[in-house]
Parts: sequence; structure tokens; C-alpha cells
Amino acid sequence: MNLSDFLLTLIPFTPAELQDISSHFKKENIPKNTLLIEHRQISKKLYFIEKGMGRSYYLKEDGKEVTQWFFGVGKFMSSVDSFFQQSPSLYFLETLEDSIVYSISNERMDLLFSKYHKMEQLGRLVSIEMLTKVVNKLNAIQFQTARERYDYMLAEFPDISYRVPLGHIASYLGMTQETLSRIRRG
Repeated sequence: MNLSDFLLTLIPFTPAELQDISSHFKKENIPKNTLLIEHRQISKKLYFIEKGMGRSYYLKEDGKEVTQWFFGVGKFMSSVDSFFQQSPSLYFLETLEDSIVYSISNERMDLLFSKYHKMEQLGRLVSIEMLTKVVNKLNAIQFQTARERYDYMLAEFPDISYRVPLGHIASYLGMTQETLSRIRRG
């Protein structure tokens, strides 16, 4: 899904508004396994994924990676708190596949929010969607069985098991790879 089509699914922008808004985004081809943000770095860009997949993760004290979130086609990707607050990120952000993204800086996003009330509406709708997904994931980890968490992830990301290493999936679900393998077999 390209950026213009996505924007129009949420807000009825005029063709002139859509053209102006799109002009603030830069289309980029980003290779697989590219680190977009490192821990403690300030997130300078927000990315919209047209093609590919990414993830955010953090490192435990023992150096183990824990996947916080996956980002697929038609979604915005960033260390959100770092991007909007311009504070150091708690997470790493990387591409998991060769990706085509549209990126925008914090300054340009603020300009669009000031210029267009509809962009503020878009920001609110996207924020609500993201917050809901984070709460759903937290609830899943706290209240669901490993099998229920796996099924929930597949509903959210249907083809993820073909696209993402199992270690990333297991850490996202809060389980070992062995448990994940048992669930997938059963």
C-alpha cells in the first residue's frame, strides 16, 4: 500500500492536500537488516512501510534481543516516544526485509500538523490504533496462554512465520523458541 492510498483510507484529503502532504515525505529503499535507530539515539524520522517489514527491539542485560513490535506494510514505524518527544530511544529499530518506505522528519511532521487540521486527525487515529495494539499485546502477555498469544500474533501478522526468524517471534511472544516450536507443531 502506498502512502497516498493509506492516507485516503483514514481521512478524505483533497488532491491538493494529498500532493502537498506527500511532498514532505521522502521515498527510500532500505536494505534488509539495516539499523534505522540505535538504543539511546534520538529518532529523527517516522517511516511508512510500502513494502517490507521491520521490528523494534531492546537488549536485556545478558545481551539477548527482545522484540517489542513488528511493523508491516501499510503501517508507520518508529521509536514513537523518541520521535515525537525527541528523546533518546529505548529501542533499536531495524528492517527485516528489503524495504520501500516513506520517511518524514519530526520538524516536517509538526509543520503538517500545524498546516492541516486533517493531519492532526490522522495523527490521532494512528495514535489510537497504535495504543490499542500495544494494550492488546500487553493484555495478551499478561492474560493469555502461549497458544492464544501465538494465534493473536498470526491474526495480526498472518504471514510472519515465513518472513521473520523464529527467535524474533519467540521473543515478541515472551516465550522460548522451544515453546514456540511445540505450539507450531501442535
